[in-house]
Amino acid sequence: MNRKEGLPRIESAGLDGWMVRLFERIDEENLAWLGALARRCEAEFGAMLVDLVPSYTTLLVVFDPLRLSPASARQRLAALLVDLEPETVAAGGEVRELPTWYDPSVGPDLERVARHAGMSVEAVIDCHAGREYRVFALGFAPGFAFMGLLDERLEVPRLDTPRQKVPVNSVAIAGRQTAAYPAVSPGGWNLLGRTAAHLFDRDREGFSLLKVGDRVRFVPVDRATFERQGGDATPVECHK
Repeated sequence: MNRKEGLPRIESAGLDGWMVRLFERIDEENLAWLGALARRCEAEFGAMLVDLVPSYTTLLVVFDPLRLSPASARQRLAALLVDLEPETVAAGGEVRELPTWYDPSVGPDLERVARHAGMSVEAVIDCHAGREYRVFALGFAPGFAFMGLLDERLEVPRLDTPRQKVPVNSVAIAGRQTAAYPAVSPGGWNLLGRTAAHLFDRDREGFSLLKVGDRVRFVPVDRATFERQGGDATPVECHK
């Protein structure tokens, strides 16, 4: 944390919430601090805590306004920040492998991303699948995990015109983030392929396969393996 930038900072988030901003820049090391603050909030607020929503640089703390005033909640948060130290990130989160079929039929932006990066399609696949990603936040849609950080060579902006329907399980990138769509939805990220993993399940505890702090690896598979694992190989244009 950089106290010269006025951090950490506690910002109003309505009558029942405070947004604690620990950082201004996205970095994997942020998770250790955000996780430590979340654990402290759980212990300090107890039954008065309604929800904790971590993001890349912030932690939203939602409390019960019938049991705790906003001023008192802010005072408690300020005290928790005084001697905050990062927790060991490696000790938390699960390792998740997402079997992924990289192919232009299900990843229509794959070739364009390769041209943008000055790389071959095979090199883009190797680069994307060649590192482990941290889940920084869940949002946009149930089970949608924002992951990073992407190799700088693959950094590419969102589409100028978002697609109206992105097929479920599409693996995509935007900026230095990567994600997999847990349901059919509009989206402006660049599609590289599709995973056979079940990202969202109403019968699963917590619903989402991926959780904040998890480490994720995209594992390339061929079409036959993808379909055998339950993947839908229908081309993107056929989903329109």
